[in-house]
Amino acid sequence: MNRLSQNKMKFFIVISSVLLISALGFKTNSNSSISTESDIKNIWNSSSFKKDIAFEVFLPAMKGFYNYNFTKTDKIVIVDYTKPSTQKRFYIIDLKNKSLLNSELVAHGKNTGANLATEFSNKPESLKSSLGIFKTAETYHGKHGFSLRLDGLEPGKNDNARKRAIVIHGAKYVSKSFASKHGRLGRSWGCPALPVSKTKEIINKISGGTCLYIHGTKKSD
Repeated sequence: MNRLSQNKMKFFIVISSVLLISALGFKTNSNSSISTESDIKNIWNSSSFKKDIAFEVFLPAMKGFYNYNFTKTDKIVIVDYTKPSTQKRFYIIDLKNKSLLNSELVAHGKNTGANLATEFSNKPESLKSSLGIFKTAETYHGKHGFSLRLDGLEPGKNDNARKRAIVIHGAKYVSKSFASKHGRLGRSWGCPALPVSKTKEIINKISGGTCLYIHGTKKSD
């Protein structure tokens, strides 16, 4: 086989490999070096946050982290909507030190449930929270003050987030006093709303390309 034929054969092999990977749906995060379930389990086992975040919540969060490209890779944000609104369920994780930077209260959508989040949606005007992997985007000042836009990365599941104005913002109804009085937090129109006193600090930590994963196990449309 002459050199020209050899080069053609190498080119054919490379192209075939790329097409196969694409057909199988694999994506890569150029910032990641580990991505298997056993690797993720090792991170969780050696962390200081495993008492707060169950492995079945951490696993899909990290799979999403490795499956998409994020500008900021030192942190990941997880919202666990399987917990009631009266419990802290918004977490910022320092991946380098395997520790929690923040553990906060967070609201869910008005039509997602009362104290428990049971229904989720990607539909405009549903007033429900969406699930899955998001990327934090730019900040702005709106009717809720300093806020952070989110882009949903999963088609059909949360990709209407920007169109629906699903953002991180502060709200007075996200507080221990509100929960004590009403037996639940107040509810948003689908946004993961945070305590007003914590909003600026948190947004400044995670804006501009951090992975945010919202977990839930109930009905979704």
